[in-house]
Amino acid sequence: MSGAKISGMDTLIDELEKRYGSKALKEKVDRALIKGASVFKAELVREFESFKDTGASIKEITLSSPMDFDGKRTIRVSWQGDKNRFRIIHLNEFGTVKNPNPKGKGAIARAERSAREAYQRVIQEELGRG
Repeated sequence: MSGAKISGMDTLIDELEKRYGSKALKEKVDRALIKGASVFKAELVREFESFKDTGASIKEITLSSPMDFDGKRTIRVSWQGDKNRFRIIHLNEFGTVKNPNPKGKGAIARAERSAREAYQRVIQEELGRG
């Protein structure tokens, strides 16, 4: 995703860390990230449905486990599977010289924009629970 900003989250995280400790907070953040990532994945699947052929790109959408990346907890979205769709996802997202406007052009960006509010809401709800 493009690093969506949620205002007030730093204060909330500081308060949660004071109440529960850093290990418990990390587990809580991880649960929230997993739920938020599933919201994004569902929107990504919806976008990919509009131009699917065999459905291999949809079947190979993979979410990583929560990890630290650049000082923040993150879940990575990738394409893994026996059809090796990761090789063509960027071509479909941006087009090529020979095919500048494929059917699925911009699908990942559209999914990110469409899922942004729902993703933020899920993260806030999960982190706000005591």
